[in-house]
Amino acid sequence: MLLVSHFSILDIPQAVLRVSPQRWLTEGDAVTLICEVNGSSIGWTFSWYTVTVSDNRYYHLLPDRSKGTGGNYTVSSAALKHTGVYVCRAEKGKPTIYTWYSNTQLVRVTGFSPPVSLIISPSRAQHFTSVSLSVRCEDQNNSDRWTVRRYTDSWRLLEGCSSVWGSQTGSTCTINSTSISDTGVYWCQSESGETSQSVNITVHSDVILESPVHPVTEGDTLTLRCLYKNTSPLILTADFYKNGSLIQNQTTEMIISNVSNSHEGFYYCKHPERGESPKSWISVRGVSNESCLSHSESQISLLHTLSSVLAVCPYLLATVILIFKCCRMRGKTSDRLLISNIHSEGE
Repeated sequence: MLLVSHFSILDIPQAVLRVSPQRWLTEGDAVTLICEVNGSSIGWTFSWYTVTVSDNRYYHLLPDRSKGTGGNYTVSSAALKHTGVYVCRAEKGKPTIYTWYSNTQLVRVTGFSPPVSLIISPSRAQHFTSVSLSVRCEDQNNSDRWTVRRYTDSWRLLEGCSSVWGSQTGSTCTINSTSISDTGVYWCQSESGETSQSVNITVHSDVILESPVHPVTEGDTLTLRCLYKNTSPLILTADFYKNGSLIQNQTTEMIISNVSNSHEGFYYCKHPERGESPKSWISVRGVSNESCLSHSESQISLLHTLSSVLAVCPYLLATVILIFKCCRMRGKTSDRLLISNIHSEGE
């Protein structure tokens, strides 16, 4: 007898994946992947996967703690190797009901002192479509052991620089003709898992905001411009916004001197006829520990010098007084001898 199932494709539940507390990690941080079905994990058994495009198998089951109840996958101490794109899937019952694969979540882990820098040319966070874009990995040894990797908003996959979207020469990846699908997160990575800090790149067709690629250091000057494709001049007057609020209107550039943490936020520009640019997050970092240490060491050195001088001063003062007294005594003795000689000659 043929059994007909009334379970349609529309009835397949959807798994939802989220990351806590954040997706951008430093080595040693803790991170938890949380998988839920209809807002709950009760009664479901979960599987965890990484997603790549290196071969035809896009989903790779995690070998450790790959299944379990509770819907949580926790890494207590993140390492460089944990950088990747993750998805989850759930199942329950007999016969088994499977969910769809969940949404993807990118988890990025960097070291305390990244050994390599990511250089973007042109040096800005937003770029026009149909232009050339260069992404270069640069370390102190000028080595070629780095590969540019990215996670794009369109494909939601972790990709290395390849002929599909770019061409790698040494440690430089070149996109000959950018498209909106190139929008995403870019970084450098070695075979051993070392990584650079990540950079958000946005590609847009008409209006873009010229903003810095990397975080701005406290105390520096931040300059923002609104750029328009296929116009002359390239920079025109526009309104500038932060977190949705107008902060400066009808100007060719916005300059913020002495940047502080209060200036962090999402910025964009808007032209009344040509439209508005995408939003870019401007991040502000404090003065490096090395600079603070150097400044502290200079102050300590100065204090040591002053202390030494002050410690020696009493002895110097006493020496000067003794020399002065000796000179006066010698002067008086000489005067007495001179007077004595005069009296002797007079007699």
